[in-house]
Amino acid sequence: MTDRPDTPRLTDRAEAARQQRLAREAEALRANLRRRKQQSRARTAPPANPTPDSSDISSNEA
Repeated sequence: MTDRPDTPRLTDRAEAARQQRLAREAEALRANLRRRKQQSRARTAPPANPTPDSSDISSNEA
């Protein structure tokens, strides 16, 4: 009773195309997650080479 007569069946070619699409989507989602995590880490990490403000330079010259 697992086969239902009203369930559409994909051809081998259509099933292969579906599997390829799912694989591409999964890879795109993983790449997007990696990019978002990297952006989040960059926002929370202190700057590597802090540049002095113009106010810091003017106070040193005086």
